Amino acid sequence: MSSNPQKVAIIGAGVAGLAAAVRLTAQGHTVDVFEANSYPGGKLSEWYEGPYRFDAGPSLFTMPQYVQELFALAGEGEADFQFERLPVVCHYFWNDDTRLKAFADAKKFDEECYQVLDSEMGAEERLLGEARKKYDLVGQLFLESSLHKLSTWTNTHVLKAIRKLPQLDVFSNMHQVHKSHTQSDKLVQLFDRFATYNGSNPYKASGLLSMIPHFEHGFGAYFPKGGMYTIVKEILRLAEKQGAKIHFNRKVDEILQDGRKVTGIQVGDQKLYYDTVVSNMDVFFTYEKLLPEIETPNKILTQERSTSALIFYWGIKETFEELGLHNIFFADNYQKEFQALSEQKIIDDPTVYVNISSKLNPSDAPQGCENWFTMINVPYSHSIDWDIEIPRIREKVLEKLSRILKRDVRSLIESESILDPRGIEAKTSAYLGALYGSSSNTLFSAFLRQANFSQSLNGLYFCGGTVHPGGGIPLCLLSAKIVAELIDEAE
Repeated sequence: MSSNPQKVAIIGAGVAGLAAAVRLTAQGHTVDVFEANSYPGGKLSEWYEGPYRFDAGPSLFTMPQYVQELFALAGEGEADFQFERLPVVCHYFWNDDTRLKAFADAKKFDEECYQVLDSEMGAEERLLGEARKKYDLVGQLFLESSLHKLSTWTNTHVLKAIRKLPQLDVFSNMHQVHKSHTQSDKLVQLFDRFATYNGSNPYKASGLLSMIPHFEHGFGAYFPKGGMYTIVKEILRLAEKQGAKIHFNRKVDEILQDGRKVTGIQVGDQKLYYDTVVSNMDVFFTYEKLLPEIETPNKILTQERSTSALIFYWGIKETFEELGLHNIFFADNYQKEFQALSEQKIIDDPTVYVNISSKLNPSDAPQGCENWFTMINVPYSHSIDWDIEIPRIREKVLEKLSRILKRDVRSLIESESILDPRGIEAKTSAYLGALYGSSSNTLFSAFLRQANFSQSLNGLYFCGGTVHPGGGIPLCLLSAKIVAELIDEAE
């Protein structure tokens, strides 16, 4: 418990904001969470289209230990949060009819790669071994600590990691690292796609990020009982159980300050006073809209944005036995696809991701039907005319899926909703629709992300996918953990 309890306002009831509420109330602070929408979750929301239910945002659940930590803080056991480990992490498809199952069991996965992709025996295990080694050396340093505090860099673990710098591939890109371990172009492509987990380009992102596959294959991929939105509902329940008050439909208009100290927030015509403010809002809009008197940190806010997404939510009136929860349909030319994204373009043969939660949560679709969350990576919204591009890309996606699955998918769609970068920005305040804030396409990207604390305004902290350590559910949860530790240390 805190020796100096604070009155804390959290802006945004996304996963990170709610997790911060759980942690800060557990430390003895009084917490109010203000959410502009009528629902919690931010990008991780849900909606219904007739009889179909969809998880609107993140669809992959890894590193469940960070959710379990919140249950423990709230005095509940690990068994109170129910989820299952996937025996097959993902189903992969290529245009030449190659199909592969990424088994959770490493030896089965390696055998599958050897048989299907003509990779060298043990190539997949070597790639995952490299990912695990990098994580063991620096994973906790980069993900669970503030990179902007001197104390982070003065412990023996960091010095040990620095001595092994050549093994971390920091001066290579992800593609080069993966290519050095196998001659199978398809296996390289499979591992390159993990760059998309933070909206980056494997041909530019540092080879250090080749640790990302360890999150999925080392820690495992899971599915929460009831679907992904269960994560939000459970963390919300824990926050409220701990005494946090959640205020929906309450848009924060400004962060108040007195000199270099936060004093509270402005909500409509109300000034509400707090000792500490935590922003779970996109860091760009936090500065742009809520901090008019603070000098804008242009080095942070003008970085290259991450990719966005174009998502088709389709109710499909048949079932596909060859598909699983997670499915990837690769582009033939991956490098061309990423080059196009950097040029604000979309190729005619994009990589397509299809998530079907009804495979494990049957109530998400009528019997004999499936709910398809069908997504492609697209540039953040800047110069693209989406009203023209969406119908064109929709046809390309349907043609690709129909050809590979050998069924006319178009004729099976009985309900449809579409989310593009404009909608992502409008619903979640993600600047230009970029899903992860800034990209990680340079060596120093991790250090250039917004710190979890303000260096110009005492009492202001940041959590969520646009600040350190990055986007995705596990990293958002870790940003909340870092913020709670920083607030505790500041007392």
